[in-house]
Amino acid sequence: MQSHNKWQQPTAKSVTCFYKTPAKQPPILSATVPGVRLINQMEMALSSHQEKNKGRVALITGSTSGIGKAIAQQLAEDGFTVVFHSRSSVTEGENLARTIPNATYFQADLSEQIQTKRLIAEVLLHHGRLDVLVNNAGINAMIPHGSLKDATAEIWRDLYEVNVIAPWTLISEAEQALRESSTSECPSSIINISSHAGVRPKGASIPYAASKSALNHMTQLLALTLSPDIRVNAIAPGLVDTPMTESWVEAQKLWKEKSPMKRGAKPNEIAHTASMLISSSYLTGEIILSDGGLNLT
Repeated sequence: MQSHNKWQQPTAKSVTCFYKTPAKQPPILSATVPGVRLINQMEMALSSHQEKNKGRVALITGSTSGIGKAIAQQLAEDGFTVVFHSRSSVTEGENLARTIPNATYFQADLSEQIQTKRLIAEVLLHHGRLDVLVNNAGINAMIPHGSLKDATAEIWRDLYEVNVIAPWTLISEAEQALRESSTSECPSSIINISSHAGVRPKGASIPYAASKSALNHMTQLLALTLSPDIRVNAIAPGLVDTPMTESWVEAQKLWKEKSPMKRGAKPNEIAHTASMLISSSYLTGEIILSDGGLNLT
């Protein structure tokens, strides 16, 4: 599939996705040093991985902190040109973009349809293509499951607007660009960051859990609809150690006592899962539950 972007200036070069065969290395290492030889092979594999992704563009929403920031930094290490986004932390976003070659930052309130659509338009105008979309931005509401009247219709609407409708809007606006940049060897990729609350009857509130369950189902429906050009997967983390979750005392206690791993996840561990999904050209429609095995208990 040949890439052709109407957003790209005529002088810009399209990027072909391929694994570059490493040049033959000079025999500077002894065959009796397998550990050193393995490190050398790993370095060559990393270099090939970065070459494969050179020029490919990844937009990560909600990426100035926590999981989103870790994913953006991981994809930059993987060779992608990354696009940071946030609703309000503009200074942090701009500073992050300065630390990574070719990275950019765009601000948008994803609860507003106009701003959500504009985000994709700005990314395409600036970069001329889009290969990966990570829908990480989301909001939560802490409401006891038994307090039904506290879970007002307004709260339901707010959660669905950001957690379900915004990802849908971003995907629909980005679909054409994702198809155009896709190749049979490297299909474009969408990753939705969901939650273990969307898989099990748990979570900070019923509206939140329902919104993530809807996102999971949407992921699988879109995987069927958009294939083979675009792969769609989701990651459903449990507790992740971020500034937002530092005050979640009960959740921290639950994971330490009940999960086989005896702790919450680190943001970079979720980022590694995202990197794996993007590089796995055959995986689609999967919801990767990353809760340290809590679902087994």
